Amino acid sequence: MSVAGFVLTGGHSSRMGRDKAMLPYGDGTLVEWVAGVARDAAGVVYLVGAPERYVHLGLSCLPERYPDCGPLSGIEAALRQGYNWNLILACDMPRLDVGWLQRMVRCAIEGEKPAVAAAHGGGRVEPLCAVYHAGLQPVFAAALEQGRYSVRKLLDTIDFTRFPVDDEEYVANLNTSDEWARWSQ
Repeated sequence: MSVAGFVLTGGHSSRMGRDKAMLPYGDGTLVEWVAGVARDAAGVVYLVGAPERYVHLGLSCLPERYPDCGPLSGIEAALRQGYNWNLILACDMPRLDVGWLQRMVRCAIEGEKPAVAAAHGGGRVEPLCAVYHAGLQPVFAAALEQGRYSVRKLLDTIDFTRFPVDDEEYVANLNTSDEWARWSQ
């Protein structure tokens, strides 16, 4: 089974006021850190969305076929790359855990459903911390063609496995400068 990790970078970061992916984190940027985690969990990694913004990082970058249509477009682009299983991560998750992600990928490969998504204790899922089978690409493309851009609503139409989050911080994401200030202390 072939597996790859994809870090979605196509957002406008409007609530943050600057590009979240390029926030300083560790020895580099937040997107470099998330890409490193994705590589460790899946073996190979790509950034998805606006390659011209990130090419200087030396990471493989993919454009979206449906730009400005939200993360659904980034997932669709990932599913077209020829890997059976696709670990999808948002670029703004500073506390991801490699071991937990590896278990989620293994759950997808060994399971019988076409998707596995991180699930909070209360049942809410994180569709941007998930593993999707390439066979779902036509479903994602059809939704985009029909102007349905909500990943969460699309996920509700798919038979998927909810993968429990060991620690809520693993899937915490950053949307505002206040959230960033709290996390970076």
